[in-house]
Amino acid sequence: MSKKHPVVAVTGSSGAGTSTVKRAFEAIFRRQKISPVIVEGDSFHALSRTEFKEAVAKAEAEGNNNFSHFGPESNDFAALEALFKSYGESGTGKKRYYLHSDEEAAEHNARLGVDKKAGEFTPWEDIPGGSDLLFYEGLHGLVEGDGYNVAQHVDLGVGVVPVVNLEWIQKIFRDNAERGYSAEAIVDTILRRMPDYVNHITPQFSRTDINFQRVATVDTSNPFIARDIPTPDESFVVIRFDNPEKFDTDFPYLLNMLPNSFMSRRNTIVAPGGIMGMAMEIILTPIIKELIANR
Repeated sequence: MSKKHPVVAVTGSSGAGTSTVKRAFEAIFRRQKISPVIVEGDSFHALSRTEFKEAVAKAEAEGNNNFSHFGPESNDFAALEALFKSYGESGTGKKRYYLHSDEEAAEHNARLGVDKKAGEFTPWEDIPGGSDLLFYEGLHGLVEGDGYNVAQHVDLGVGVVPVVNLEWIQKIFRDNAERGYSAEAIVDTILRRMPDYVNHITPQFSRTDINFQRVATVDTSNPFIARDIPTPDESFVVIRFDNPEKFDTDFPYLLNMLPNSFMSRRNTIVAPGGIMGMAMEIILTPIIKELIANR
């Protein structure tokens, strides 16, 4: 970890809602006039879209039905750790982009003078100097394993982890609406990812500084037949602080600022789901200001 060049990592599985936290951080950066380096977790996949499909087919032919984007075989965790370490030490490092769509490919091709297609990666680039912090958002911001330890280089780790049935509902609706996947294909993906989810995604939430977990107050007992995603007002957000003393967390102040919130444990606040975004900004703004002030 580095006081001079802080690394902030937001981690959560696919469909978990990390974009909500990303928007909260963007608002904080804008208001505090902070210049971040943005790093997308997808850019550290080890395989292009075509290569991944081929790897899945090869694994299935060999009897392995659990090859997924969640595991170390399809990610370059060593490169991610190297970036966090390099940035923490010197404010520099290498990054690239995963091209999700033809529009993204066209934008980066024009910028870099290359000819990459959707599902491929841009070439590695040097991070420009003069940034205030590195902000990572993706699947593996605090991953640890045999030969890699990304978490050790993170100054602030934030987890976004809805209860699992709610997470599945969000993924089913997102993949169907945005990507046109059938319900059967989405369920197959969930099942294929499960071992890697248990072994590589879930353990990260024991290493985060703060977790935001959305818990629905409506019946989500069968996520595969849900007709819609529970709204924020149909949920609570459980906010767990791993070590409240690390950032001098002022619980009376937070309870006063978050209407209808309460403490369920000595390090846990429960707030209405409808104010989740506001809660993130109120909680995270002083922490980010402290990280910047200590540089």
